[in-house]
Amino acid sequence: MAKIVNFTIDGKDCIAEEGLYLVQAAKNNGVYIPTLCNFEGVKPKGSCRICTVRVNGRLMTSCTTPVTDGMKVESNMEDINELRKAIIELLFVEGNHFCPACEKSGNCELQALAYRFQIMVPRYPYTFPQRKVDASNPKIIKEQNRCIMCKRCIRAIKDEQGRSLFAYKKRGHKSEVVLDPILGRQMSDELARKAMAVCPVGSILVREQGFIHPIGTRKYDKMPIGSEIEMSQPSK
Repeated sequence: MAKIVNFTIDGKDCIAEEGLYLVQAAKNNGVYIPTLCNFEGVKPKGSCRICTVRVNGRLMTSCTTPVTDGMKVESNMEDINELRKAIIELLFVEGNHFCPACEKSGNCELQALAYRFQIMVPRYPYTFPQRKVDASNPKIIKEQNRCIMCKRCIRAIKDEQGRSLFAYKKRGHKSEVVLDPILGRQMSDELARKAMAVCPVGSILVREQGFIHPIGTRKYDKMPIGSEIEMSQPSK
């Protein structure tokens, strides 16, 4: 049986199984820690840094930090939230995110985080990069202008042999996530839908599946991102 440890988040007493990653332990205790690259059931990478918290005085990513007994965590702090806002703003300006025309609008986690942190206009200049839209696959469209390089699709979308259907191409500021042209053509309808669901933004789209939910019924039209965690009862 796993050992139960005690820790605090912003002064709140919490309990969790020792070794559980902090972002999940916080969720189990009704505390929301924002993240974009983390996805339940997929090995964490800590690539987006939005889940950064202060653990015993040191900044760490909560999706890759296991809980230990006596851990003191600070999350909802002004300086940490400013760091998160800066990252979100940078993600907006380094891509081409035209939310009103995006098929994922209202269901997009990046957009939802911007609303949660009350970001209306980024403080940084837009770069307006010229990126391609890959429509070569019969099941999905890969919209490179919206990709935030979170690696979710690379880690989560695999075939029956465990091979990733998505991978990095090129390096540095020219890096992009692409769909393997051979494995991609063997993608099932179910896996295509999973890929779209795994993507936190509108970068992976199932063909003929856009704008299904009317405004007012979309996921984040109803309540801000993280609200379901904050309103939940802590797990025993």
